[in-house]
Amino acid sequence: MLNINLKYTIATLLLFLIEVLIAVFAHDHFIRPYVGDFLVVILIYCFVKSFVSTPTVSTAICVLVFSYVVETLQYFRIVHYLGLDQSKIANILIGNYFTWVDILAYTLGIAFVIVIEKLRLSSYKRTSSNTVRTEEILHFFI
Repeated sequence: MLNINLKYTIATLLLFLIEVLIAVFAHDHFIRPYVGDFLVVILIYCFVKSFVSTPTVSTAICVLVFSYVVETLQYFRIVHYLGLDQSKIANILIGNYFTWVDILAYTLGIAFVIVIEKLRLSSYKRTSSNTVRTEEILHFFI
C-alpha cells in the first residue's frame, strides 16, 4: 500500500544529510567507508518505508539484497562497462570496487534496523496493551 509515513520520511532526510556531510567532510579511513555504508542501507530502508507499508523483515531483506547486488556490480566494474567512468555521480552512487567489508557493513546496518524496529514494535505493543497509556493521562491534564 502506498502511503506517506512522516517519521520514515524525516529519518530519510536526516540520514541523507548525514551521508552528504560524511561524503563532503569525512576523508578518513573509518567514518566514510564503514559508517557511510552502515548508514546507507538504513537510509534506503527508511526511504522505502516512507512510501510503502511493508513488513519490517521483508523490507530489510530486500534492501540488503539490493545492496549486495550493487556491490556485486562493483566487482564486475559495471560503471566502466556502462561507459560512465568519468561520471562522478555514477561513481558515487554505484561505486567502483567491491569489498567484503562493505558487505559486512550493509549486513550490520540491516541487522541494526531489524533490532530497532522489533524493539520499537514491542514497546508499542506494551504501551498499547495497558488500559490507560501515559500519553492519554498527559493529554487529559493538558
